[in-house]
Amino acid sequence: MKVALSSADGFVAPYIVEMLGDSVVPVPDSSLDNPDAIDALLTPCTALIHINSRPVDTSVARDDRGAYVIMREAARPILDAVDRHGSLHLIILGTLRVHPQWEPGEDYYGFDSTLAPRDVAAEGQLWIEENSLERAQPERPVSVIRASNVQGVPLSGPPGNGILHRWAFESQMGWINVPGDGTQVKDMVHVEDLVRVVEAVLSNPPPTRESFAVGSGKAIPMSDLAELYRERTGCEIELNQSDREEVWGVVDAWFLEDRCGFRPSISLEEMIGEAFEAAG
Repeated sequence: MKVALSSADGFVAPYIVEMLGDSVVPVPDSSLDNPDAIDALLTPCTALIHINSRPVDTSVARDDRGAYVIMREAARPILDAVDRHGSLHLIILGTLRVHPQWEPGEDYYGFDSTLAPRDVAAEGQLWIEENSLERAQPERPVSVIRASNVQGVPLSGPPGNGILHRWAFESQMGWINVPGDGTQVKDMVHVEDLVRVVEAVLSNPPPTRESFAVGSGKAIPMSDLAELYRERTGCEIELNQSDREEVWGVVDAWFLEDRCGFRPSISLEEMIGEAFEAAG
């Protein structure tokens, strides 16, 4: 089984490549304006994973109005190529920034959750997701996977990705900047566990279409998380920093276990330990 990978980033994509091994078929950004080239790459493939979290031009900020157009125009050739292929499982791997701010007590990340992009890049993400789901057919199923607060160290080495790594670095200077007032909650998942979900979805495509979130199913208030860092390093806790870039809430772990047989293998404590080791 060959699996194509498009719009590769520098964090999640290398873990996917490592998981797929010789089965991976990279679709370079430079091929997007050449339908024949894309078709040739997809010919031996049974699935395509499209990483749907950033503009192809990484110099464009997430809140730049051009990000939407860049993401849409980069994805359109991929979606059209999937239509031409005839039989291909399309996996759209994005972020939970397409959801609005979460409030305790709400149904979150479930089937009744609303969608409200948090920034311009998330608008582009949602356009790609909705268009892919509309095109889904039994012979061309679509899985939309949205990841929550992914943590870990890039395979190329530190610095790490996510707030746990940011705080491990900041705490060495004597403080950590806590977004929000400390009452908000985060559900964090390790990149290796996210890739395990992708692997499970690859081996068991949906009948036609699906969309769901990936997280640990456990939420921790930011004040409690900050206290773990204070106890470990003696750092000062600086509350009420900007939370504009943050994703709050908790993922439905029951659905993940039912759909993918998934339970996280890497705990929050292990992720924190990894963050301090990487910050070393």
